[in-house]
Order: sequence, then C-alpha cells, then structure tokens
Amino acid sequence: MRTPDGRVIGHLSINLDLTEKKHLEAQFMRAQRMESIGILAGGIAHDLNNILAPILMSIALLKLKMPDHEGVQKQLDQLAANAQRGASLVKQVLSFGRGVDVQHVLMQPKHIGREIEQIVADTFPKNITFELSFSHDLWPVTGDPTQFHQVLLNLCVNARDAMPGGGKLTLHLENVVLDDSSGAPRPGPYVRTDVTDTGTGIPPENRERIFEPFFTTKDLGRGTGLGLSTSRAIAKSHGGFITVDSTVGHGTTFHVFLPADPGPAPTLPELNPTHHDLPRGQNELILIVDDEEMIREIARSALEKFGYRTLLAQNGTEAVALYALHRTAIAVVITDMAMPVMDGPATILALRTLNPAVKIIGSSGQGAGSLLLANAPENAGLTYFIPKPYTAETLLRTLSTVLGRDSRPPLAP
Repeated sequence: MRTPDGRVIGHLSINLDLTEKKHLEAQFMRAQRMESIGILAGGIAHDLNNILAPILMSIALLKLKMPDHEGVQKQLDQLAANAQRGASLVKQVLSFGRGVDVQHVLMQPKHIGREIEQIVADTFPKNITFELSFSHDLWPVTGDPTQFHQVLLNLCVNARDAMPGGGKLTLHLENVVLDDSSGAPRPGPYVRTDVTDTGTGIPPENRERIFEPFFTTKDLGRGTGLGLSTSRAIAKSHGGFITVDSTVGHGTTFHVFLPADPGPAPTLPELNPTHHDLPRGQNELILIVDDEEMIREIARSALEKFGYRTLLAQNGTEAVALYALHRTAIAVVITDMAMPVMDGPATILALRTLNPAVKIIGSSGQGAGSLLLANAPENAGLTYFIPKPYTAETLLRTLSTVLGRDSRPPLAP
C-alpha cells in the first residue's frame, strides 16, 4: 500500500493452506489409477487364465500316465506350482482393481506354512536359511486358503529381497488371545503368524507408507508396490490385521493376525490325490462350451479319462443348437462366460428357455465377481462356478457335486 506520493506504508498478503486440497487431489489421482488398473487387469485376466487352465489340466493327466516315475512327478508338481503362481499374480492385481473376494472355509494355517516352506526350499537362494515353527495345538481359522497363502508368500518374497547377501527367514505361527488394549478389531482368539528376516530393515520415513498401493523402494521392474497393500486388504477382509516391527540394519518382523476358531483342527483333503481318489463319471454326457480350443480339448480328455462322454461347442450359438438336439442326454453344461457370438450369460438364458432345470457350471478367467457376471440378468443365476485356471481335480469334484454324487464341497482351484 502506497501513499499518493509513492511511499510504501504497508503490505497486504493473503495466504491459503493448500495442504488438504493437494491431499484430495492425490487421493483422486490414486483412485483413477486404481480404476485404470482394474480395467486393464480385467481385460488381460481372461486371456492369461485361459493360457494357464490347459497347462494345469494337462499336468494332472500327465501325472496319471506316469504314476511310478518319482522324478517326473516332482517336475510336474513344480510346473503346477509355477502355473498356480502365475494365476495368483493375476488375482493379486484383480484384487485391487475389483476388491478382495473371500471364499470362507475352515483351514489349518500350519498346512499352508508347510506349502510356503516347500516353495522357499525350491525357489529361494541357497544363502537364505528358512525355519518353520508352530504350536502343535494351533487353532484353525475361517478364510480363503489361497489368499492366506498369497499373504505369506508376499511377505516371504519381501523378506528375501531385504536380504540380498543372504540371511535367515523365519515363519512362526502361534495361538494368541487379544484384549481391548491390543488395538485388534475385536478382542478374542487369534492365530498370529510372524514372518521375520535378518535383512536391511525399514527406515522410519518409509514405515508409514509401506502399505500404500504402488509404494515400493525396489528398483524398476523388481516390484509393483502391491504386495503389502494386497496383504493388508486380505487380512482386513478376514477380520484380521497386520503390524510390523523393524530396526534398520537388524531386520523386520511382520505379524499377521487372523481370528481363530478354537476347536479340533479340520481334516483337509490330500494335496496330491491319486487316480483312485478322484470321482469318476458314469457315462454321463457333458457339453463343454468355450471359445478356446485348447481348453475344450484338454477338458474333454480329462472327462473322458474319468468315465464321461463329451460334446464340444466354441460359442453359445453352437451350444444352444447342440443342446436342442441332445437335451435328454446332456447331464451338465460347462460354459465359459466371455465368448464371441453369444456369451455365457446369454447362453445360460437360452438354455434355460429350452429346459429350466438344466444343470450349468459357469467358468471364467475373470473370476466369479467379474463385471460380466455382475451386469448379467439375475447375475446369470449360477449356483456352480469355477474360476480359471482350474485343475482337473476341481473340475471332476464340481461335476460330482452337481450330479449329486459327492457331498463334499468342490476344492478351491
């Protein structure tokens, strides 16, 4: 402010605090980025899972052909584990694009700990020693075994990367009872899983950000920044939570808490069932509908190997025409949900017009919660759904359940 003769007699300033505005802008940009990831993941998931599905089913058939060849069996198990890992990576991105879809079953966490132990032994550098320990009376928990496996694997991979020169990785599971002072979502019994490494530790300035989506300190191409954020989302969806203790230069421990169900441990099915353990058909005719020729052919081989007859269709139009000709003979229809000409939901409606009681198993590489199903009339009305990639065992057990011969629920693929 100046006088008429030009002398400065004062200053006027207006200050605005833009902190909250910048914070909201960052949240908006992150939400847009997440939406883009979801759209991209949904677009590629179907194709990737269509590639993995025939691999998994072929592995099961190859194992049956050479049951006494221990070396070949081990190699096939490793191939199956890698195919499942590829499917888990796709599912991890989908989890953030569309949310976490939990399949609740009673599970014993120590069994999953043993699976992680095998993966570490087969794939981690030999300069990393691994130790698994757990309480022998460990409580079961209710949740999704695949997602709990994913959480532990994410944490173990991060631990491996924090020990480039080698070190010790420890996985310990035990029963704990938390009270109101613990900060748990609700007090009560939990199973706590500790993943401990002797690595570089997490600097204090990064500790508050490690669970943010896309935040990573790894070099370009070595990390997506989704592992820890996905793990926390999975724990939260199970009613649990994750905490972390870390000292720079001395290592890190992640504590995963999942609500427990004290009582007798569940009896889980064998991981590698034999030829005689899998349910067989009784010459029923199964209509397989899928636009991927490899999936149609491998599914046919698997079903015919176990006592079924098959018809194949590459889209919904062919499926409806075949069903009209053989409706009295076809016992079950297995249909993909994303196909050209006529997709799965439209095919299901057309088949139910011909026969309201038709038995249908849906399948998709985009998962049961895909937008394709969510936007379909009456959510496609599916009682049975197997997400790709699935194993021959999952297919056979689901069929047995649909046909009323197996009282056990189908295994998660």
